[in-house]
Order: sequence, then structure tokens, then C-alpha cells
Amino acid sequence: MDEEYDVIVLGTGLTECILSGLLSVEGKKVLHMDRNDYYGGDSASLNLTQLYRKFRLDQAPPTELGRDRDYAVDLIPKFIIASGELTKILVHTDVTRYLEFKQIAGSFVYREGKISKVPSTEMEAVRSPLMGLFEKRRAKKFFEFLQNWRDEDPATHQGLNLDIDTMKTVYATFGLEPGTQDFIGHAMALYLDDDYINEPARQTYQRIVLYTSSMARYGKSPYIYPLYGLGELPQAFARLSAIYGGTYMLDKPIDEIVTDDDGKFVGVRSGSETVKAKQVIGDPSYFGAASERGKLRVVEDGKVIRAICILKHPIPGTEDADSVQIIIPQNQVNRRHDIYIAMVSSTHNVCAKDVYVAIVSTIVETSRPEQEILPGLQLLGPIYEKFVSVSPIYTPISDGTADNIFVTRSYDATSHFETVVEDVHDVWKRVIGKDLVLKKREVEIGQ
Repeated sequence: MDEEYDVIVLGTGLTECILSGLLSVEGKKVLHMDRNDYYGGDSASLNLTQLYRKFRLDQAPPTELGRDRDYAVDLIPKFIIASGELTKILVHTDVTRYLEFKQIAGSFVYREGKISKVPSTEMEAVRSPLMGLFEKRRAKKFFEFLQNWRDEDPATHQGLNLDIDTMKTVYATFGLEPGTQDFIGHAMALYLDDDYINEPARQTYQRIVLYTSSMARYGKSPYIYPLYGLGELPQAFARLSAIYGGTYMLDKPIDEIVTDDDGKFVGVRSGSETVKAKQVIGDPSYFGAASERGKLRVVEDGKVIRAICILKHPIPGTEDADSVQIIIPQNQVNRRHDIYIAMVSSTHNVCAKDVYVAIVSTIVETSRPEQEILPGLQLLGPIYEKFVSVSPIYTPISDGTADNIFVTRSYDATSHFETVVEDVHDVWKRVIGKDLVLKKREVEIGQ
């Protein structure tokens, strides 16, 4: 380990693996290390034995759940938006050659005690049980306004300025009811809370267009998902890095981040060996996220609760879909943050036949987190097995440019990867000094 590298990457979570892949393609000499003996870090997919070992140390998996190797259960529940930023990175790097994708069968929203499909076109809006007749007409006009908007054509603006007028003003212009605002803001624009309503409408407009264009791309829902689980994503980027000369070391304890007298990064010590590099990138757990000493580099910014639920049936009310996303907008259950449900099944090669894996998650708001996800758990029907975790969300407190130590963010409670890719772009710009530019191509979806 006496070689010197351009960049050392610590942790094989998705954020870190995307960055090591992109940096290797850029011609950087990359060493990628992980204390675990598997890829994925917090974004790994576990087989049945690993799942029980993590959550139930003294218990073996029940035989009736089937073969160990049939399972790849995600620790972090997220879907890929078909026209989103992660898709662009996947095709830009050609990592798609290592992966196969299937679409998620349905996108649903909870309203007044029941779940309904999220409408994404004027026609679906007209048929949706989420709105009464007059509200459907107003929603139809709203969607037409978004579809017809052209920045350069004031005739399409209806007197609104997306960069100045708030979303509150836009909703009021079309007379949309609070319940309609709920599903537009939370199930389509995918906001976690209602803060967006008082912000300029431009970002919400862009988010809704992203949702509708993703929906139009493959049909049933705006989401796609890799066969064999999300843990396939970091592994695919690790392969990309290796092809371009990246070096990988798993099962390698990281004992010290070595800095010089000025506090600048020098290298990483593992046991008696120290490897040197110009820069280091890593997830918060490598920078003392859980220890007092490490509070210098990261700060806790809330907690996420996730409940992995094994079911023997599809979720009731979803037309027996083999995979779904359900969003419970915060206003529907008197909360400040939405509750998400992501469900996949054997169709995606992540569990045995006739088994369904649903993960319920939200941002913790009280001292009783499991009570907070009850509205989500109650929608699932009988739960065969449940594994609950509460994870801190860590945010780096410096940008890394002064000491060449770049810390990524923890995975948040959102149901998609857009914030992960924002972090990739952000870290890339600080490490390389210029924007990450991506090519545009298409992703093939398995039937």
C-alpha cells in the first residue's frame, strides 16, 4: 500500500461508487476501500441470512420464506425516476450494460383513508377518484398550463412568472383544493413537506414535468428498478471503476484519516499500513459520524425510520400490483413529513415467489418513531415479518476544499435517487473544480 493515489474513496455506498466510477473514467488513479466484506454500505441489498443477522442476531430465517439466494432486500428503499438524473448517469457511463431494469407497476397516493392511483395526464385526471367533477376541470386546466408552458412565449404564461410567483399563487390561480395540491406537490413533485408552497414555482414546475415525462416514457409508473435489488447499482459502478484502473479493497478497517500539521489530508491508515493520496471522499461513517471526535466533520440533521416488511400478499387496494410506490402526504396524517411505501416482489428477483417486500419510511418527528409510520404499516395488510431501523442523517459541515476531505451526505427519506445525484454533482464540482457534464441516451427496460 505504498503507492500514491489521486483519490481514496471510503465506503461502497451508491454515492461513493458513482463518484469512484466517474473519477476513474476521468483518468484519476482511484483506491476504493470499505470496512465491510460486501459492496453497498448503507445502500446494500441483503440475502435472507444477512438480513436476519443484521436485525435478529439470535434467529435463523424461517424455512418457509424459501431459499437464501432468492433474496436481495434493500436497506434503503428508493426507485429510479425514468427521466431523472440517475438514469442520465447510468447511460452516460454505459453502466447499463451490467444491469437489467423493470418498471414499477404503479404510483399511488393516500387520501381520506384510501389509496388511489396518481393521475399524470389530463385524461387520467378526468377519470381519477381523487377529485370531484368541478375540481377535475380545474386540474385539467392546470396540467394543460404546465404542458403548454414555453419560457419564450408570454401567451402561455397566463400572467404568471415561475421565477417570481410562488406555488401558492399558481395553485390559487387555478383554484385547486388543498387535497389536489397535496397529490400534486407530494406524489408528483415528490416534496417531503409543504415548504415548497412558499417558494418560486419554477422548481415545482420542473419536478412535475420530470414526473409526467418519466410516466410517458414507459407507461404504468414513472419509476424503474434494477433486477436483483438496488445493491446492484454500486457494484455496477465499481466494475466501471475497475475497468478504468480503479483498485478495490473490501473488508479493510479504516483506523485513521491522516492529516499534516495544517490539517490537510495526507492519507488513510489501516492497521500498520498508510496509503497516501491527494484527496479523500467518503461516507459520514468514516469521519466519526457516530463518535464525539467526528462531530468536527459532520453534523446530525435528523433521523429516518425504515421498516422492512415481508408480506405474503400484494398491498390491498393496488389492483394486485407486483410493485408500487404509495405516498401518504403529511397533511393527510397531521405530520410535517410524508410517509413513503416502496414495494417490490419476485418479479424483480429480490425475494421468493408469492413473497412481497414493502419498506415504510419517513423522517422522525417524535420520540416514538415506530408510532409515526403506523398509517403506512396499516395499509399493508397482515405483516409476516418486520425489521425496523432508525438511522441518523448526517451532513458535512465543511465543503472539503480547504483540507481535501470530502464527506458525502447520508441517504435521506425521499423515495428516489435525485438527491443522491445532487450530492454526486456537488462533490464532483468541489473535487474536480468543474461541473459534471452528462451525455443523453436511452435506457432499455425489460418486459
